[in-house]
Amino acid sequence: MPTIRLGDYLTVPTSGMLDGTPYQQMEKTELSDFLALWEDWHHQALARLPHRIHPTAQIHPTAIIGDDVIIGPRVRVWEFSTVRAGSVLCADVSVGFNCEVTRSFLGERAILGHRIGINRTLVGADAHLSANLTVAAISMWSPHMRNPEREIILRTPDGLYRCGTPQFGALIGDRVQTGNNISLGPGLDTRIASGVTLAARTLPHHSVITAPHTSDAQVRQRPAHREKTPAPDLCSRQLRPSGGDDRGDLRRLPACLCMRLLQ
Repeated sequence: MPTIRLGDYLTVPTSGMLDGTPYQQMEKTELSDFLALWEDWHHQALARLPHRIHPTAQIHPTAIIGDDVIIGPRVRVWEFSTVRAGSVLCADVSVGFNCEVTRSFLGERAILGHRIGINRTLVGADAHLSANLTVAAISMWSPHMRNPEREIILRTPDGLYRCGTPQFGALIGDRVQTGNNISLGPGLDTRIASGVTLAARTLPHHSVITAPHTSDAQVRQRPAHREKTPAPDLCSRQLRPSGGDDRGDLRRLPACLCMRLLQ
């Protein structure tokens, strides 16, 4: 079975906000093990932290913050956004207008644009996710999506990876950058263009992903503007009388007209 070690994708926070909590062990932890221990780790972190929301965080009055959310220093949560269900926002994270963050981990300096919805997702440091991005956490093949049962399985270069849970969104590594209007699956240090849909797979380091309609598009340069030249005026040409050699005059005519006149 292939392995996915979180340290190959994510950088543990260095600001000290999670010191002394199980989150310090993330880099050495296997993804499936973390997903199984995530809830317990979070409860331990809440019990050990001196304050759940750092005093330097800026949260808009219209934003909704759950009672079990951890928010680090200098975090900004903008208008009409919701952060809930045991999410962690590390230092200097920015959550844009009208976002929904559910049971997710956002690394230091990660930026969410406008109208982003992520669920049970790990986002690395310095990631930048653009507007209208969605990360779903339930397989469409589950017979009852309210109570999902189908395990999330990822396709990797080394084979299928079993996450051990029916609810997992994505592992989005450090420095990932995306376009807008995207449904996203796991990635690592990757740029993802607009209109892409990815699910249940891993992506190689330094990948660039585009939607089929984007990669198939052809760009060509328009020809330079040319002034139109008037068509040859047959009436103005003097042809020699019948029986003479009029080929010299015909040389000045277009080839298609010469062929008709010589027939």
